[in-house]
Amino acid sequence: MKNELFFLRVLLPFVFGIILFYNTNIPSFVWLIGLLCLISFLFLIIINAFYRKLSAYKFKGWVGCLIYIFLFLFGALACTLNKHYLSGNYFNTNKYSFLKIKVNDEPQLKSEILRFRADITKSYLQKDTALAKPEKEVGRLLVSIKTDSLNKIQLAYGDELLICGKTTEIAPPINPAEFDYRSWLAAQNIYHQVFLKPHQLSVISTNAGNPIIAFALELRSKQVQFYRKYLKDDDAFAVASTLILGYRADLSQETLSIYSKTGTIHALSVSGMHVGLIYLVLNWLFQFMNRNSLLKIGKVAIIIALIWFYALLTGFSPSVLRSAIMLSVFIMAKSFNRQSNSYNIISFAAFCLLLYDPFLIWDVGFQLSFLAVLGLIYLQPKIQNWWHPKNKWINKLWEATAMSLAAQFITYPLSVYYFHQFPIYFLISNLFIMVPIALLMYLGIIILMGKLVFLVPEFEWLIKFTNSGLRWIADLPFSNLSAIWISKTELCLLCIALTLFVLALAGFKKRMLLLSITCFAVLQSFLSYDKISAFHQKKTIVFNVRKNYGTAFISGQKAVVITSLNRTSKGFRYFIQPALDQHRITEIVYIEEGDNKKDGG
Repeated sequence: MKNELFFLRVLLPFVFGIILFYNTNIPSFVWLIGLLCLISFLFLIIINAFYRKLSAYKFKGWVGCLIYIFLFLFGALACTLNKHYLSGNYFNTNKYSFLKIKVNDEPQLKSEILRFRADITKSYLQKDTALAKPEKEVGRLLVSIKTDSLNKIQLAYGDELLICGKTTEIAPPINPAEFDYRSWLAAQNIYHQVFLKPHQLSVISTNAGNPIIAFALELRSKQVQFYRKYLKDDDAFAVASTLILGYRADLSQETLSIYSKTGTIHALSVSGMHVGLIYLVLNWLFQFMNRNSLLKIGKVAIIIALIWFYALLTGFSPSVLRSAIMLSVFIMAKSFNRQSNSYNIISFAAFCLLLYDPFLIWDVGFQLSFLAVLGLIYLQPKIQNWWHPKNKWINKLWEATAMSLAAQFITYPLSVYYFHQFPIYFLISNLFIMVPIALLMYLGIIILMGKLVFLVPEFEWLIKFTNSGLRWIADLPFSNLSAIWISKTELCLLCIALTLFVLALAGFKKRMLLLSITCFAVLQSFLSYDKISAFHQKKTIVFNVRKNYGTAFISGQKAVVITSLNRTSKGFRYFIQPALDQHRITEIVYIEEGDNKKDGG
């Protein structure tokens, strides 16, 4: 069993190293961790080279500990080396007048602001009338450019720019319960931002990025334009672009809300389900190549190449990468008639991704994606064994139900912690979209590949039908539990309690069940304390809402909110509503521009 779970045993200490050293901000730590990592690695080489002479077999336990220590230090080293600001040539540690940057994603234009991420490559210091010799720099910037109808700026991935704006640190959240945009960007290695006007930049060169990624983005852009040309309904276009191509720029807040409330937001994230559907079709199309071993190898190569091309086209999102790696390993193992352990495959996929970018460990999509797959591997078979219907179609429906229950159960703690809501009718909505989503995937790809415009009306109707069905479910009474706030401590308790509960039921272990009940009891005491505190709270919150104003007078679970923001505005949802939800406010009196409005939540 240990050999079968090799990569799981490698992954765990590696992940712990990343997590524990993520907040390291001392540059000298990089050298210390690197030295310790090198020493432990050399010890392992010596032990392996002189295994018999040293009688190392007598100290297997100590050797195993040394291996785990090395993997832990290796994870810590990968994490610290990935932090740009710990580098000696991080751009913000030196003086500069100009920065040379390279656009590393697709610029998005919203409300006359062109925003994109950029890698810093060089800095220039102006001396008198000339520029000093450029210094090589590292770092990543969030760039925002003010534009209008008279100053249209066309930028693309790979463009190199020279900018002269002043960079500033990303500001931390300033209102209670506000989304921590700073931490979210830090997990992408972005710690500074710059706001520019058109005259503060000049394009030096184009097409300087990775040619493969540039080709994929250009190809995806053409496909998005094709959808935009023939799909007349804006929501249908946005869903099609997101579902098939992973292009989310045009999704409306209303559409996101509907999918989120019904627990089907995963359908709008190009993920393992989408890659799996593509694999099923490819496997069926090339089944004629199963005649001999040589053709089988060709079939494997073609399917893997097409899967990775699709992953590239969708922007290499963590969920697609995980699926592409897992499927590639699974296909190769199956082709060579070797048993493949599912836990080993998912661990290998996670290890590869974290080795490439250790900060992916904080990506919500990455976390939920791997948890969902783990639920399908471990929980689905157990849930499916609860009932064995004899009817073929009822059995298939029960399989789909077991799949939805397993994925929802294992992702429930993180979903509540991050999104503060739980969809009551998730089972109905997931069963409802199962067939439409598969049809949309196949139909959407067929339309793109063959430019079959005559199929577009049916494609658009199916999207509208799916959206309408989900909207109906979202509007049902008690369809969604919202404003659920739990702390990190409560999240840990919930995860431990659920894990112990599942393991206890799977192994019929009474002690583990008792521990699970104890954890649930402790969690309930924390939640009860939060509830009691909410009944007795009295406070005033003055919100920082930029050009507007907002103040909340809280007494118990009632609040009077005075604000210049409209309740449906983005500013209200972003700055004020989270704080009200976190304080468990159930009755709110809004005073907007002199009008009194009451809402009993």
